Amino acid sequence: MSIVTLRPVEEADLDAIARFSREPDALGEFEWNGFTDPRPLRRRWEEDGLLADDSSFLAIVTPDGSFAGCVNWRVVVGSPTRGAPRRASSIVPLEIGIALLPEHRGQGHGSAAQAALVDYLFATTAAHRIQATTAAGNLAEQKALEKIGFRREGVLRALGYRAGRWVDGVIYSVLRDDDRPSP
Repeated sequence: MSIVTLRPVEEADLDAIARFSREPDALGEFEWNGFTDPRPLRRRWEEDGLLADDSSFLAIVTPDGSFAGCVNWRVVVGSPTRGAPRRASSIVPLEIGIALLPEHRGQGHGSAAQAALVDYLFATTAAHRIQATTAAGNLAEQKALEKIGFRREGVLRALGYRAGRWVDGVIYSVLRDDDRPSP
């Protein structure tokens, strides 16, 4: 598995992150929902550094120091304790995501970053469950999740709207006490 590091997003990363809003190929065919305004993300970075109680982002950095993308996590909507104080909210399920720039795909960076994020979240929160959803056709992401110990739970029919049609999603999870591969 590739070695990457995670760190808080820096101001210098924001222009690269804006590519996900402006370039259809930056997010890839399974995530692109059209052009969006990148300024709200910059404003949020100015307010909280993209590190908040209910959703956060970390930068993925390659061994040569290049910004490769972001991982994120959020409290799962509908969790019984959503909105509770930070320490209490850390017991709710978390959902993770990843956005990797095209030039950094296919090198193991995604699996390594997601594995590092899961380790980080289990080390710094009381979360027992971490989940991820992806498009049913995104076989690369499904393989990456399975490689780091996530288990496929099922298909979520018509989960998203992409390229003029409804697409199914697949949900995966890993529990704190699941056996996971060592990096």
